[in-house]
Amino acid sequence: MTETTHSQPMPPQPPDGAFEPYKPRSPEVRAVLDALGRLRQDLFTDAFAYRPLPRMSIDRPFVRHLPVRWREYAAWTPHLAVAAAGVLALLMTAVDRPVGSAFGLLSGLLVVTPVLLTLARPVGAFWLSLAAGWVDTLLNSYWESWPWAPGSFVSHLTVLTVVAIRTRPRTAAWMWAVTAFYGFMSVSALGGGHYDNDVGSMLVVSAIVLLAVTVRQIRREAEQTVTAQQTQTAHERSRRTLLEERTTIARELHDVVAHHMSVVAIQAEAAPYRVENPPPELEKAFVTIRENAVAALTELRRVLGVVRAEDYEVPEAPQPTLADLDALLDNVREAGLTVDKGVTGAVRELPQGVELSAYRIVQEALSNTLRHAPGASARVEIGYVIGGLGLRVVNGPPPQPALVKPSPGAGHGITGMRERVSMLNGEMTAAPTPEGGYEVTVFLPVATTREGDA
Repeated sequence: MTETTHSQPMPPQPPDGAFEPYKPRSPEVRAVLDALGRLRQDLFTDAFAYRPLPRMSIDRPFVRHLPVRWREYAAWTPHLAVAAAGVLALLMTAVDRPVGSAFGLLSGLLVVTPVLLTLARPVGAFWLSLAAGWVDTLLNSYWESWPWAPGSFVSHLTVLTVVAIRTRPRTAAWMWAVTAFYGFMSVSALGGGHYDNDVGSMLVVSAIVLLAVTVRQIRREAEQTVTAQQTQTAHERSRRTLLEERTTIARELHDVVAHHMSVVAIQAEAAPYRVENPPPELEKAFVTIRENAVAALTELRRVLGVVRAEDYEVPEAPQPTLADLDALLDNVREAGLTVDKGVTGAVRELPQGVELSAYRIVQEALSNTLRHAPGASARVEIGYVIGGLGLRVVNGPPPQPALVKPSPGAGHGITGMRERVSMLNGEMTAAPTPEGGYEVTVFLPVATTREGDA
C-alpha cells in the first residue's frame, strides 16, 4: 500500500526584481498615530491615579514675613483656593435652582465634586467634570444655556485651570481640544433648539486661562533649567579652578624635588671617589642610588610634561623661600599696602616644600588684601614652633569702603592656599574679623629630626 502525499500548489512567483520594497507609513499617518498615543498617555492612562496636591512651600518671599503659626496655615493656600472656587460654582448653581430641593442638592454635588477631586485625582476630575456638566444641564428644567449650566461652567473652567497647573502644557491642550469636541457635539446633537449656546464662551475663556497657565509653566521650567545650568557651571568652574591650582603646585614642587634628586644623583656618583679603596658592595650601592635618582628624575619630567601648559616656561631662578619674604613685602609696600612683619621663635631652615608653600600663602593673602581691601593695612606673623610653622596674615577694613570699589578676583586665592595646606597635612582657617577685615591662619607641620637620626 503506497501513501500518496498531496501538496498544495505553489503560488506563481513574480519575476526577479518584481518585489516592491516595504513602504513605511506616511508622515501624516505617523503624526496621527503619535498624537493618539500622546492623548492616551495624558488623559486615559492612569486617569484616576492618586496624585495629592502638595502643600505650598513656606520659603516664598511673602510667606517668610508671616508669623510662625500663620506660615503653617499659609502652606494650605492652594487647597483653600480650590475649595473657594468650588463654593463659587455652588453659589452659581443656587441662583438657578433652590439648594433645598432634591435636584438642587444633586446639582450642587455635581459642580462641587469635580472641583474637589482635582486635589487628589486631577485627570479623573476632568472626565468627571464633563459627565457631571452634562447631567447637571439635563437637570436644569429651563435649559437657558447649553451644554453648560452657569454652575457647571464655573466648575469645568476651574477644573481645567487646576489640572493644567498640576500637569504639563500638552495635557492642557488635550483637555481644551476634548472640551471643544464635547461642546460642538453636544450642541449639534442635543442643543440646537435651546436659547443660549455657551460653547464659544467656554472655549475663549478657557483658552485664555490655559494659555496664561502654560506660559507660567514654561517660564518656570526655563528658570529651573537656567538655575540647574548655572549650578553645574559653577561646580565645573570650581573643579577647573581646583585643577589649575593643583597643576600650579605640581609645577613648583617639580623644581624643588628635581633639585634634590639631582643632588642625590651627583653625590651618589662622586661618593666612591672620596673613599680610598671602597668595597665593591659600597660601590654597587652608590650605583643603585644614582640609577634610582636618575629614574626618578625621568619620571618627574614625564609628569611635568603632562601638567605643563603649552605656554609654560621653566623658571630659571630657584623657587622662593621665606628668606625672600622681605623682598615680597617691599614690592607690596610699593603697590600701596602698609604691611608689617613679625617673627617669633628660633628661625631655622625648613624643608624647601614647606618654605615654598609658606611663601606662596603669604603672597596670595597679601594679593587678596590689595584686591578686596584696597587702602587697608596688613600684618604678617611667622612663628617657628616645635613641630611646624605657623603663619598669620590679617588685614584691617578699607578706610573708605563706599568710595573704593574692590577689584574682582578669579576666586583662586583661598582655593590655592587650602590645596597647599592640605598637601602638607596642615590646618588653615580663613574668615572675616569682627573689625571688618580678614584673617588667614595656617599651621604647616614639620617633622622634627632627632640627633640620633641625623
